[in-house]
Amino acid sequence: MTKQMKLYEVLKRASLFLEKHGCEQYIGEILLQHYMQLSRSAFYAKMHDPIQPSIIERLFADLQKHVDTGVPVQHLTNEEHFYGRKFFVNEHVLIPRPETEELVKYIIDITEEKFPHEPVKIVDIGTGSGVIAITLALQLSQATVYATDICEQALQVAKQNAAHFNAPVTFLSGNFAQPLIDRQLSIDIIVSNPPYIARREASSLSRTVKNFDPALALFADDEGTAAYQTIVQQSKRLLKSPHMIAFEIGYQQGDAVQSIIKKGYPKSDVHVLKDINGKDRIVIAYIKET
Repeated sequence: MTKQMKLYEVLKRASLFLEKHGCEQYIGEILLQHYMQLSRSAFYAKMHDPIQPSIIERLFADLQKHVDTGVPVQHLTNEEHFYGRKFFVNEHVLIPRPETEELVKYIIDITEEKFPHEPVKIVDIGTGSGVIAITLALQLSQATVYATDICEQALQVAKQNAAHFNAPVTFLSGNFAQPLIDRQLSIDIIVSNPPYIARREASSLSRTVKNFDPALALFADDEGTAAYQTIVQQSKRLLKSPHMIAFEIGYQQGDAVQSIIKKGYPKSDVHVLKDINGKDRIVIAYIKET
């Protein structure tokens, strides 16, 4: 009878396989935890337990697929963690990044400071998987949260995530802020992580990004600034101007996005904030009456 491999042996074999092919070694651990439906602590507590051959076979089939194609591990597991919660993701939505958590944390902090005991209306424009809108709705009890996206498949993912967390988000289909304009809504805070990569940069992206993240969520015209221009212009057609606009940006876009906002709102107070890696990542604009 063939001796079953123990978990630590399988993990070591997976790590060596990934290292050999120049891939991140932690992917094996993520996949095994997913297959076995274990928390990290429970996973490590079972290091000397035998592993079913079917799990080992599945693991190395997925690892080979990752090595051959660059398919992200999140598409193999259909999940990604964001702000302490596990969200469903697929090929129709951008995989949430840690930098976006910093944007959400800032919005939560500033909302609690500026609107501590009063209702506030927030919209997440280009919601994708819904992680921004859902997190804000769950963390801010005083907020009414809307979310828009032009991609119906992305909206279905976002709605699925909202239902899973019982998050009170109103989802609207359309181009950036246009659904809000059509419904004559007023919004206090606009937040968005829109497409911001210039099309000429596509060739420099990793295959995991350019081949698997949806192009609609990645690329924008005018050197990656077209979405910012559209959102700022549309925001002026809302029932009333927002109190604040918060954008995630590419690390070289701070000056350009500041200029776009200043052009639309000359009296606005605009700041560029750096992420945990010291790169420009967020533009915050406090809108004053024009």
